[in-house]
Amino acid sequence: MALDLAVRCDPRLIVPLDFPTVADARRAVGALDDAVAFYKVGLELFATGEGMDLARELKAKGKQVFLDWKLHDIGTTVQRSAAVLADSGCDFLTVHAEPQVLEAAVRGRGRSNLKILGVTVLTSLTDADLLEMGFSETARSLVERRIHHAMAAGADGVIASPHEAALARSIGGEGFLVVTPGVRPDWSARNDQARAATPAEALKAGASHIVCGRPITAANDPREAALRIAAEMAGA
Repeated sequence: MALDLAVRCDPRLIVPLDFPTVADARRAVGALDDAVAFYKVGLELFATGEGMDLARELKAKGKQVFLDWKLHDIGTTVQRSAAVLADSGCDFLTVHAEPQVLEAAVRGRGRSNLKILGVTVLTSLTDADLLEMGFSETARSLVERRIHHAMAAGADGVIASPHEAALARSIGGEGFLVVTPGVRPDWSARNDQARAATPAEALKAGASHIVCGRPITAANDPREAALRIAAEMAGA
């Protein structure tokens, strides 16, 4: 596909650095160059012990950073963890969308600019999976309940699949962050995403940001793939 030379990175596109080592992540960032402005640092890099070092490096380069830690613990622990992460200068932090967890994270971030996002239902889960886990609700019903939890706690937004983006936007209103993983362009495989959509579909449904990983990072030319998705987003 020939790309318009005027296409630039889209700050609504978040690329996850899901790699086993920080060295691998740095190589990916180098390959993507100016095509990506926002990166997600998740548990895989956290487990290396160098995830926060990478996050600080990215911030020093002028990138935005989403810490996808999905905190889920007693309130005191979550509050203290959020307070530490608030001092890092990073932009987004995920916690599980349960009232005590959300409230603790909001207290912990204090007056910093760190945005707290509640994880509603993982995009790999189906209604059948939730039933097996003991939930009597559908994914959509559980997402709706957790959106209300996030708003009541003073969180800045939620993580929800593209299928629930419109619901999150209608409840949260303008300015509420709706970050949608499980985004796959038509030309890529869905992998383990059960409730996926294209970038354009997610944005039209109400997403403020989309997370798209393997179609970009596993591409033969990651930079071109990122710009191809940015072009699709611009068209939406």
